[in-house]
Amino acid sequence: MIVAMDIQIAPAGMADFHQILADHPRYWGERDLRSLHLSALVREFGSTCLVARAEDGIRGYIFGFVTPSGTGYVHLIATRDDARGTGLGRRLYAAFGEAAERHGARRLKAITSTGNTGSIAFHRSLGFDAEIVDDYDGPGRTMAVFRRVLPLDVSGG
Repeated sequence: MIVAMDIQIAPAGMADFHQILADHPRYWGERDLRSLHLSALVREFGSTCLVARAEDGIRGYIFGFVTPSGTGYVHLIATRDDARGTGLGRRLYAAFGEAAERHGARRLKAITSTGNTGSIAFHRSLGFDAEIVDDYDGPGRTMAVFRRVLPLDVSGG
């Protein structure tokens, strides 16, 4: 558990999951990504699905899991509209990296659409390599695939 700036990062529970879905526009704006929010992730991989809680609710979250081959896969990461630019995304990634390492991960992986330039820049700032992979998510669905080794240094350098 990481505590910083009145924000506590801890494993997500089902109540958190339902709150995130209820507040979906605060994290994703006009994009409807509710179908990517899988309750099974929180139920089965709770120790690597993390929320950043403050007095005023959930400011951000990262949902992921560790594969049998030792990859910490980040399925979703989001910060609430009023928490962007505060370093919370970096702190969530740091907490996920630590949790993934405890479960045997040696590397991290994430994906995004090639048009999500903010996500691409964010992951590169964390030291991820980005590769554009044609048909990654099905025919005609080119994705940016991020990979990096652990440990994760989120100091920005």
